[in-house]
Amino acid sequence: MLMDYLPILILVVLAGGFAVSNIVLSLILGPRHPNPEKLSPYECGIVPVGSARERFSVKFYLVAMLFIIFDMEIVFLYPWAVAFKQLRWFGLIGMATFLAILLVGYFYAWKKGGLEWE
Repeated sequence: MLMDYLPILILVVLAGGFAVSNIVLSLILGPRHPNPEKLSPYECGIVPVGSARERFSVKFYLVAMLFIIFDMEIVFLYPWAVAFKQLRWFGLIGMATFLAILLVGYFYAWKKGGLEWE
C-alpha cells in the first residue's frame, strides 16, 4: 500500500530540492548592487509623502463589492452558454430568473447611489 505513494514522495522531494537549490543558487550567484533608489519603498523611486494609513471612502469599498457581485455573473453565464443546447427551456428560464434578480440588485444599487463616484 505504501509503495503506491512512493512516486508521489519522490516527486515532492525532487520539487522541494529544486526549489531550495534555486533559492540558494540565486543567493550565492546573484548580483548585488544596492543603492538608495532600489531600497526605497516604491518602485518609481519617489520618496513617499504622507502616511500610509490614509482612510479610503466607504464608496470605494461599496463600488468594489458591487463590481465583484456583478462581475461574478460571468462565472454563471459562461457555463450556461456552453450547456445551452442541453438545458433548453429549463436553462433559459433559470438564467432569465438569475438575470432578473441581478437586474433588481443593480437598480437597487443605482437608486441608493451606490454607483455614484463623488
